[in-house]
Parts: sequence; C-alpha cells; structure tokens
Amino acid sequence: MNTPTGPAPLAGVRVLDLSKILAGPYATMSLADLGADVTKIEHPEGGDPTRSWGPPFVGVDAAYYLAINRGKKSVTIDLKSTEGQEIIHRMLEETDVVVENFKPGSGLQKIFDYQALSERYPHLITLHISAFGEEGPLRDEPGYDMIAQAAGGLMSLTGEPGGAPMKSGFALGDLGAALFGLVGVLAALVERARTGRGQYVTTSLYECQLAMHVNWATSYFATGERPTALGSGHPNLAPYQAFPASNGYFVIAVGNDAMWASLCEAIGRDELATDPRFVHNRERVENRESLERELTSAFASDTVEHWCTLLAERAVPVSPIRHLDEIYSDPHTAALGMVGTVDHPTLGPLKQVAFPVNFSGRRPRLTSAPPVLGADNDEVLGTTQASPLNAGAVLSSRQPMASTSVVRS
Repeated sequence: MNTPTGPAPLAGVRVLDLSKILAGPYATMSLADLGADVTKIEHPEGGDPTRSWGPPFVGVDAAYYLAINRGKKSVTIDLKSTEGQEIIHRMLEETDVVVENFKPGSGLQKIFDYQALSERYPHLITLHISAFGEEGPLRDEPGYDMIAQAAGGLMSLTGEPGGAPMKSGFALGDLGAALFGLVGVLAALVERARTGRGQYVTTSLYECQLAMHVNWATSYFATGERPTALGSGHPNLAPYQAFPASNGYFVIAVGNDAMWASLCEAIGRDELATDPRFVHNRERVENRESLERELTSAFASDTVEHWCTLLAERAVPVSPIRHLDEIYSDPHTAALGMVGTVDHPTLGPLKQVAFPVNFSGRRPRLTSAPPVLGADNDEVLGTTQASPLNAGAVLSSRQPMASTSVVRS
C-alpha cells in the first residue's frame, strides 16, 4: 500500500469520541485515518457495546468492534460521575472535535449540552448524530440502522417486486449518517479556520436516508406515484439489473441506446434493437417486463463467464456477482491497496479495509489497531489529571487563518 511521507491531512486535530455502536465510531475512525488524534471514551464496564456483538470474535472483542475503531486511544470513564465529567472538561480544553450520539433528552445530552460547552470552549466543534433529527414529532425516538432503513424508505425500495421487505446488506442508515456527519465536521473545521469559532453539527440516520433517495425522490415528486421495489432493477434505466445465466447470476448496466444495440448484437438478437418496444430507453423502461423475459431467455443458454466476456468485449458494462472471498483475493483489490494490516498488541497483524480516498496518489496510512478496552488510561488520564491544561494557549492556537490560506487549501 502506498503511504504518504508528509503530515496527514488532519494532523494536529484532536477528537474526543463519546459515541458508540456504528455511525459515530465510523466517523471518528475516518477522522483518525485522515490523521486526527482520536480518543475514544468508553464505559468502564464492557465499553462500546459492539465489543460483544459477535460471533465472530477475534480474541476478546467482536470482529464488528474491530472493524470501526482503529487509530484510536481507549479511555474508560463513567460519564455520569462527577469525577468523570471533570476529566472530560479538562480534555475538552484541548479538543477540536467532539462526536456523540447521546439519546435526545437523555441525562448525558443535558450534561454535555452544546450551548453550555460552546460558551466555555468557543473553539469546539460538536457532531451530534441522532436517529430522527433535532425537530419534529420523532425527534426523541431512539433508533438503530434497520429502524432508519424502515422509517426512511429504503426497505420499501429493496427486495423483489411483491416480496417481503428487505434491508440492505450494508448498514446504510448508520453509514450514511457517519459519512454526512464527517462532511459536516470537515466543513466546520474549514469555517473555524476563518472565524476561530466552533460549530454544532447535527445529522440523523433519517435525514441521511432521505438525502440518498436522490432520483427515487425526484421521480416521486414528478409523478406523485408511490415507487416500489424492483429487485435489482433500476427505476429509470433498462436493462440495468441482474440476470440468470445457466450457472448463476450476473449484472448488466446499459446506460444508453448505443450500449443496448451492442448488447443485442453480442447475444445474437439484433431484432431486439429495432423492436419498437425497446428502441429507446424510455420504451425499455415502459416495457420492462417484456424486455426482462426476452433477455432472461437469451442468457439462460450459456454461463456467467461466457456472457461477461462477450459483453465486456463490446464495452457493455457487466459483472459477475462476486462474494467477499473473491473480492479480497482479487488482484485489482490488491493493486488499489485497499487492504492493510495493523499490529494488535495481543492478536498480532490484523487485516483492515483502508480509507477509500487517496491524496496525491497516496492512501492514508493505517496507524494503530483498534484499542483494547482502557488501553490508554494511564497515558491519557495520567497526563490529564497531573497537568492542568492551558486553555489560553489552546484558544490562541485556534485563531482565524487568512482567508486566502483557506481558499488555497
């Protein structure tokens, strides 16, 4: 894996991770991948609940936890205790970003209320991730990823037509909020470089589900018709879906009429290219069921490998439906450097999926393994308790940068 030789993009940014489960920890891991110094605060009894979300387990921790917490320090503090809150406040004096997903209206949200924090630490940026957002009748409801997928519409659009509702294979409720939250934090850091002041950044699983509706939403706005699940199909393109071959499934993604003509030639069905039902994408979408029957019949005559080779030769976008064992043994995955290792203190080398963005052709370095619960108590708490932090020095280091510097960055 190519790694940068200079400072990471967020080198020097200090992050306090008060979140748990997936959305917040994924956002803070991404900040760590970008070079931020991230300290994860966990309850002394058991830590982040995902440590026990198994099997599978690798050592004492679940693989789930190990997937989303690399690059961080782990400190165990009871946030509801007076002593714990005093420690957090000392840490906040030198913290740039706090990430939390406290339940709306909970005791912890009131204890660490942003308005009060911002008066005491005007440089502080707080990212709050909730299930349903800051306003509205559902604002105080708790939520997990699948709740967001159901309430936010994803499950109504996923699955076979007329079949049972299905969630996505990935946790798109949590991960969507993590990524939009990360965008908000980075924007707030740029703004603080101009103004010297922090920001209260909020997002929710529900809001991010709506943001990712994209063409589904605009199509609904245009027609007023309730959209339904299309299996692997696309609401605005055809053919753009999975088809069965003689030995399994593969997908094709025809994005224009020229590709459609190439597909018809490849499968020896040139007459389909001039069939009035299928000439243009508009007709193909309107006659989706007839189109699917014709292509399903044609593709049944040979294998996935045959059709993928034949269509790729004619520049028709095509792919087999691959499993994770195939993906992580693929030379293309290796060439991209998307899998690296971190050295875990008890487990040894631990494989991790890297950050999916390069900077000047280089991928951010994987720094440290997901921490053992409380691994950094002595280092962090010893320093925090023994050496009162100089708030004035911290604030002076957060003074506005010249606007031209911000633009050039």
